[in-house]
Amino acid sequence: MERYSEITNKNQREIVLLKGFPCKWGKCSFCDYILDNDTAEEEMNRLNEEVLAKISGKYKVLEVINSGSCFELTQGTLERIREVIREKGIQKLFLESHWCYKNRLQEMRDFFGIPIVFKIGVETFDYAFRNEVLKKNAKFKDYTELKQYFESPCMMVGIVGQTKEMIAKDMAIVEDHFDYATINVFVNNTTQVKRDEDLVQWFVKQYSYLDKNPKIEVLYNNTDFGVGD
Repeated sequence: MERYSEITNKNQREIVLLKGFPCKWGKCSFCDYILDNDTAEEEMNRLNEEVLAKISGKYKVLEVINSGSCFELTQGTLERIREVIREKGIQKLFLESHWCYKNRLQEMRDFFGIPIVFKIGVETFDYAFRNEVLKKNAKFKDYTELKQYFESPCMMVGIVGQTKEMIAKDMAIVEDHFDYATINVFVNNTTQVKRDEDLVQWFVKQYSYLDKNPKIEVLYNNTDFGVGD
């Protein structure tokens, strides 16, 4: 399992994948990332300390992810991240959170004391597909409501049941209304949700220009950020 990497093309930054407590929601139909969660706090702190020790601060920007939300990291880990931010002169932080924590984001901003770009797993702006098929439990009405809390939606494309029209609407929203976005091309995993290969090939051809868009990062594989396995 790779837990430290550098992103050197768009939005240059260091990124770490840490261990956290179980995801508060944990019921997304497509997600098996939660298998990386744990409950052994001392062991998690020890592992996370080893990973955080690799941060150099060379880009002055850091992204911290875990298999869930940043609020599920241990207090010891959060304090160590804050120390690293101060020690290495980090000036911007990327964190991720589920919609259920939307009213607590300011807590993290106050705790770390630097600008934070909050990511959220939206997957799609199609309300029914997001909540009834993908089981996200993210019941915002549209992008304007989401944007009140989060700066960077993480989208997913290439799932059986999605349509070209649905994806086209999603891409238009992230291109026109957000300063940051991540597009994840779905890769089959241990869940029952499956990849639509024809839809993926259409997306790759239709939206190849996004590779040159400085504000949108397209992940064709789960490990394109250099972390995970």
